[in-house]
Amino acid sequence: MATETFSIDKRPLQDLLRQVEAGKIQLPEFQRGWVWPWPNIASLLASVSLNYPVGTMMLLKGGGDVRFKYRPIEGATPDGQAQPESLVLDGQQRLTSLFQSLAMDRPVVTQDERKRRAVGWFYVDMVRALDENEDREDAIRFIPASRQVVNFRSEVLEDYSTSELEYRHRLFPLRCVFDNSWGDGYARHWGYASDAMELWYRFRDGFVRSFDLYHFPVIELGKNTPRQAVCQVFEKVNTGGVTLTVFELLTATYAADEFDLRHHWEECRAAWQTPEYAILRDVSNTDFLQAVTLRATAARRRREQEAGTDEERLPRIGCKRKDMLALSLEDYRRYAPDVVNGFKAAAKFLRQQFVFDTRFLPYGTQLIPLAAIFAFAGKDAESAGAQEKLARWYWCGVFGELYGGTTETRFNLDLPDVVDWIHGSPTEPRTVTAAQFAASRLLTLRTRQSAAYKGIYALLLKAGAVDWRTGEKAEVTAYFDEAVDIHHIFPQSWCQKHGYERSVYNSIVNKTPLTARTNRIISGTAPSEYLQRLTKTAQTSPEGVAQRIRTHLVDPDLMRTDDFDAFFAARQAVLLEQISTAMGKPAVDDRIPGQRPGAAVQAAERTEGAAQLGQPAGGA
Repeated sequence: MATETFSIDKRPLQDLLRQVEAGKIQLPEFQRGWVWPWPNIASLLASVSLNYPVGTMMLLKGGGDVRFKYRPIEGATPDGQAQPESLVLDGQQRLTSLFQSLAMDRPVVTQDERKRRAVGWFYVDMVRALDENEDREDAIRFIPASRQVVNFRSEVLEDYSTSELEYRHRLFPLRCVFDNSWGDGYARHWGYASDAMELWYRFRDGFVRSFDLYHFPVIELGKNTPRQAVCQVFEKVNTGGVTLTVFELLTATYAADEFDLRHHWEECRAAWQTPEYAILRDVSNTDFLQAVTLRATAARRRREQEAGTDEERLPRIGCKRKDMLALSLEDYRRYAPDVVNGFKAAAKFLRQQFVFDTRFLPYGTQLIPLAAIFAFAGKDAESAGAQEKLARWYWCGVFGELYGGTTETRFNLDLPDVVDWIHGSPTEPRTVTAAQFAASRLLTLRTRQSAAYKGIYALLLKAGAVDWRTGEKAEVTAYFDEAVDIHHIFPQSWCQKHGYERSVYNSIVNKTPLTARTNRIISGTAPSEYLQRLTKTAQTSPEGVAQRIRTHLVDPDLMRTDDFDAFFAARQAVLLEQISTAMGKPAVDDRIPGQRPGAAVQAAERTEGAAQLGQPAGGA
């Protein structure tokens, strides 16, 4: 007779949390500490409220011959004599997060996305939680321990420090999800008014009840499991506190219909493993799912439009987490092949824009709508006119720096906007109309962390930049030895010696793509000196070197005279001209006539800094 080594069942979430508080479920000492930041917890709470699967929990039944030192789950305060009935092998992060946010009557001590300490309470906006057009995750908020939101001057912007204020703002504290008294207080506060009660009943049935009914799949290893087996299982199943991705959730969902999403994704990715598709090597499974979801939701909206559905009732195009989780297996199977071809077409398009290397890909996120556009437009995107429009849209996204931070909303707008534009609509996409590039921005582009910096690199390649020593095109050299990088035209040491500020000579205006060997020839000397060495090393005439320098949009005559100010002004002007041509619209010329580069840089930084004070985190 086979020995039963484990059991599988489903347990109510509320029961599990009670066992945590009582110390019946604890942690083996070898478990690491709780590390989840609050946005991860908010995502988990949203998933539970929607009855989404959040993975299984694995426990080890206590009382066996193998003994481990144990400790309570963070936040639990059981009696000191409490003996655990089970130890958590997998699911610690989820169980701890749920216990602290739902069952602990004191603030949650966690961290933010930058791993800085954060202390507060989890709330849910009742109205937003019931809005079908909102992501449930966006309805969940993390409020400071004081239950007041303040600005940097400690002025109170939002106040939820009393139950009455929670009722007034319809902000439900998640610590009360298993306690009916908050709902009773809410009803009394509003005098049982019909509209307030209707909201409460809808919220109770559509949100709160999900937690009452939620069951966790639990695998429990038998108490006689050998120590070696316990350790091996723990190493295999423990994921280090990483949340379940959409891809993992859909993998589990599609598996019920005998479809292996992971295997299918590997097949899809294999379609672009050849060298010509190297720009796609960082496309993730979630990126791919976002593009498929965009394609599927756009097709659904198109069908409804053709069927005569009223505009306000049309389904929206989207690729947020909730949209991806709603992607049916039928739609995935139907549109995934189109999207594979869309990514391949995107790689070809980017090659025509002289974007070859993922290091210099301005926005990896822009690949998602680009692939979806090619998938949706099909052969209509292949014409010369369509390619010109796509190039304008692409460069407006890059130089308008519109694809940094949260981008799903822009994906949703760009897909129909660009496809309709390709099909003859006179209305330009909103990304094209919104994009602006100011001349002063050139002065603050100094590293390849910026999308616009990478965009200028591509425009220089597109303009025909060749190596000053060999005459080879930069993209050819990079393809064979990957030795090309952006280097200074007027060397740093020369600029420092002549009193130019680092913020000036380190900007993109004074940089260009060169091989490492050419850069060594330049060394730290004046351009007038290293041009002579280049002529000798290249075994060509001075005019031959000058002609190669012109391919970088640089005037060699200004280099021969070591006139940095004139060189800087001329190169800035020609780069602006290239950017304007790519965007199909003039750059904003905010330069001050006669102003030296150093003063212009300082003015640009002041303007940029002031603008950033009013902007949220994120972006390029």
